[in-house]
Amino acid sequence: MELAYYGDDFTGSTDVLESLALAGIAAELFVTAPVMLAVPPRAIGLAGLSRTFSPVEMEAHLPAAFTSLAAGRPRFLHYKVCSTFDSSPAVGSIGRAIEIGRRTLPARWTPLVVAAPHLGRWCAFGNLFARSGFDSPAYRLDRHPTMSRHPVTPMKEADLRLVLASQTDLPVTLVDLPTVEQGPEAVLAAVTLARDGIVLFDATTAAHLATIGHTIDTLQRREGRSLFVAGSSGIEAALLAANAVAPDHGADAAATAAAASGPVLVVSGSRSPVTARQIDTALHEGFVDIPIPASDAVEAADRVVASATTAHREGRSLILRTGDGDWTEMAGAALGRLLGGHAARILDAVGFRRVVVTGGDTSGEVARRMGISSLRFAAPLAAGAPWCRVASVHPGVDGGEFAFKGGQVGKDDFFVMARDARAASSRMCS
Repeated sequence: MELAYYGDDFTGSTDVLESLALAGIAAELFVTAPVMLAVPPRAIGLAGLSRTFSPVEMEAHLPAAFTSLAAGRPRFLHYKVCSTFDSSPAVGSIGRAIEIGRRTLPARWTPLVVAAPHLGRWCAFGNLFARSGFDSPAYRLDRHPTMSRHPVTPMKEADLRLVLASQTDLPVTLVDLPTVEQGPEAVLAAVTLARDGIVLFDATTAAHLATIGHTIDTLQRREGRSLFVAGSSGIEAALLAANAVAPDHGADAAATAAAASGPVLVVSGSRSPVTARQIDTALHEGFVDIPIPASDAVEAADRVVASATTAHREGRSLILRTGDGDWTEMAGAALGRLLGGHAARILDAVGFRRVVVTGGDTSGEVARRMGISSLRFAAPLAAGAPWCRVASVHPGVDGGEFAFKGGQVGKDDFFVMARDARAASSRMCS
């Protein structure tokens, strides 16, 4: 096995699945503890919920998760974080997760790559920059119009060294842009001089990621055992660019079947401006709107199913989303359970075979309420949010195509593209 990864949220986990599949590497993403098959794929993932965990919850869940992934003896064990690094000492602590990972697989250095230029994420002199929507300028994270105001983990600091310093006592050494520009030998020399702990890499281009990938590959080979690494899907991009993770021989693992046809069910727990524009565009293009008011979020079940049944009978796609009212008391996992419950009732009643779920903090709970056990890449849709074919204990869900989208991902016509079985022409998105 080349690589195993734990995703701190669901949408980020499918992002990695897509990156691997498009590179010709067979991969399967599990929702519960991974099953070690007689002939395992080259890469496996576990879609977790740790972005919503407290440090106590991390200590309760992550050791077993990391141990189960390490059992396959992958060359790299990756703790996958959101490319906007949203976390805090109290919620989704990346520093605490790295501490736990280092206990599972001890090593002097833990490489950390957050930059993902293919997703509109850049790290320069330790500071993270990110787009807010496909066509937006790059914002320093603490000035980002969405992430600086995140309802659970607002990012008030862009220097990732300072973010980590509030979450862990591990030293953080930066390998900065001028060093990365000098190539793999200079980067490896900088790492070997670093204090034991976390090594953060700057990167703004694919060439930078290739240099970093060569370094991480060399570190693993020197260790001669599984290496624990952390970061966004920039980790996979770096390893693939350096040919450190080789494609499968034989059939192309990224070959896909044609996307299914028929109406699409959109389940939206995202409150981001990007998703709001995507909803507005979809409604203008004929989607049926089913907003759930906060005042009767649970009691709305019968009305939701009736509206969905009518829409499906008419061959129309629909959007199930949070509506008017104060939702501050219901966020993250609680909101995911609510939306997942409503969506599961819809799928039991009518035959939607394509579902798009938005919201990184809610997607995992939605998937669990639908009994999804694992996913494989099915077809491209937009970078970081592919169509996946799911396995589920529920007949109405099993074999269906699902796309899990973070709030910042995709152009304004994302939902329309999903309905019309079109894929974005560009790999760049946010």
